[in-house]
Amino acid sequence: MSGRPVVHRQEVEPDGAAPAGGPRIAVLVSLNFPELTEPVADLVRRFTRTALTTLHDLGARYELVDTSADELGDPAATAAFDGLLLLGGGDVDGELYGAGGPVPNSYGVDRRADDHSIAAIRAVTAARRPVFGVCRGSQLVNIAFGGTLVPDLEDYRLHRGGPGQPLFLDEKVTVAQGSRLAGLTGADRLTVRSGHHQAVAAVGDGLVPVAHAEDGVIEAVEHPRQWVVGVQWHPEDPDGSDEHRLRIFHGFVAACGR
Repeated sequence: MSGRPVVHRQEVEPDGAAPAGGPRIAVLVSLNFPELTEPVADLVRRFTRTALTTLHDLGARYELVDTSADELGDPAATAAFDGLLLLGGGDVDGELYGAGGPVPNSYGVDRRADDHSIAAIRAVTAARRPVFGVCRGSQLVNIAFGGTLVPDLEDYRLHRGGPGQPLFLDEKVTVAQGSRLAGLTGADRLTVRSGHHQAVAAVGDGLVPVAHAEDGVIEAVEHPRQWVVGVQWHPEDPDGSDEHRLRIFHGFVAACGR
């Protein structure tokens, strides 16, 4: 374990006092999931800080829940917040979606964090509060609704970098017209930041697919009657579009405020 990188809360939280009176949002992320390497730890720092800073700048108050921490509270308590944001991280345990054996290229699995997050999603959706999932978060949303995942995308070239290349790349996705996601992004064709080897397979009960990659892989799901949105890409990647990130986060914060 010596030399393993550690991500500290103070590295990801924005400067300045919390906004007064904005919606209260629970943010679930595993800052130190298993098999963490220094390059990935740097991504966790940058992406998490960008997400939290964006919430802060939009006037939201957040509670950061590190699902890799030694002590985790009752996930049902998350329903007391005005909304739930689930960020990216390691792979979801294959047993939770019936993978039926070892998952190729599996990385960073933490069943305890998965169970806590899924319970939180179910509690928040039962309370009719908004839920927004990013990458791993979107996969957890789909599983919480009874869906499954593609364990390992055989042809990954559109979705992440190859050996010796940066993990994240620009990906083209098509958004379904008339969907909540289309209203959030203001476009039906997007260039997004992706770095994933898994994706939604069977869509969870009540959810619908609302974005696809050029190879047909599902890149986003949402609930038609509740504010539940999951995107496979990373709008909180600081190398991506600021406008795209702000539009999605603004819509989420506004929904939490209602």
